[in-house]
Amino acid sequence: MSRRTPSLAAAALVATLALLAPPAVAQMGMFGGDGGDKPVEILADEGIEWQQNTKAYIARGNAKAIRGDTTVAADTLTAYYRENATGGTEIFRVVADGKVRITSAQGAVQGDRGVYEVDRAVFVMTGGDIRLTSGTDVVTARDSLEFWEQRQLAVARGAASAARADKRIQADTLTATLGDGPKGGREVRRVDAFGNVNVATASENARAETGVYNLERGIATLRGKVRITRGQNQLNGEYAVVDLNSGVSRMLPAPSQDGQPSRVTGLFVPNREGAAAPAGAPASGAAPAAGTPAPGAAAAPILPARKPNAPAANAPPAKARP
Repeated sequence: MSRRTPSLAAAALVATLALLAPPAVAQMGMFGGDGGDKPVEILADEGIEWQQNTKAYIARGNAKAIRGDTTVAADTLTAYYRENATGGTEIFRVVADGKVRITSAQGAVQGDRGVYEVDRAVFVMTGGDIRLTSGTDVVTARDSLEFWEQRQLAVARGAASAARADKRIQADTLTATLGDGPKGGREVRRVDAFGNVNVATASENARAETGVYNLERGIATLRGKVRITRGQNQLNGEYAVVDLNSGVSRMLPAPSQDGQPSRVTGLFVPNREGAAAPAGAPASGAAPAAGTPAPGAAAAPILPARKPNAPAANAPPAKARP
C-alpha cells in the first residue's frame, strides 16, 4: 500500500516537476510534450518519501510521473534539491533507477539507469538495452546514451548504432543531431561516427575510421582506411561517398601527407554460374571465357573515381565485358 501523506505528495510533486517541466527533462525537444499547465500525477506502489537529511524526494516501487503526454517510469525516482539564492529550494539532479523508460508523443528513451543534470540540461542513460526512438529512427548504445537538450544532440557510446529502415551506421561513438520531423515530431538529421565505422545496407558494407551520415540526403561520407565490399567485390581507399538511396558507392582519392593523391584500389570477382568460366572480361591476351552470365539485372555499381594516373599494368579489369 502507498504511504503517501499530503506533505510527501507535495514533495513528490516538486520532484516530478523537475522531471516533467522546465528546466528539466520535459523541456527537451524530444520529451517536451504538451504539458503546459497540466497537473502532475504521481504513482508509486511502495510510497513516496521526503529525506530531509539527504535533501531528496523518493518515489519507490513501479514509480511513474505523468504530465500531459509525457511519462517517466522506473522502479525508483529520486530528486535531489538544494537551497538557492532567494532562500528557497531547487532541484539540481534527478535519478531514475531500474527499468527506466521516458515516453512521449515525440519519442522514447530506455535503459537501466538515468541521471538528469538540471544545470547542464543533460540526461545520461546507462545499463542494458539502451536506446532512443524518434519516429522511424533508432539509436542504441552499449555503454551510455547522452541527450543534450539545448543542442538537440544525442551521444551514443560503445558499439553505437543509428538505423532508419534497412540503412544503418555503426561505430564506437555516434553523435546524432535531431530536428523537426515531417509530422511535427523529432527525427535524426545527421550522424557523426568515430572509430570502427560501418555503414550497412541490404547489399553492401562500407568501413572507415570516421564518417558523416546525412539522413535527409541518404549520403554517407567516409574517411580513413575506407573499405567498401559487395559480395566478393571490394574497393579500398582513404575517402568515399556512399549513396544509400541509389546504392552507388564512389571511392575518391584523398591527399596524402606528401601532397600526392592517394591511390584507389579495387578487386572485382566475376560472377560464375555452376562450373562455367568467369563471365567478366578476360585479362589482356587471354581467350574469351566460355559460358555466359546468368540472366537478370545487375546490382548498382561500385564506382572507383577517375584518377589522373594510369592504372597499374597488372590491375584487374574494372567492368564486365558487354
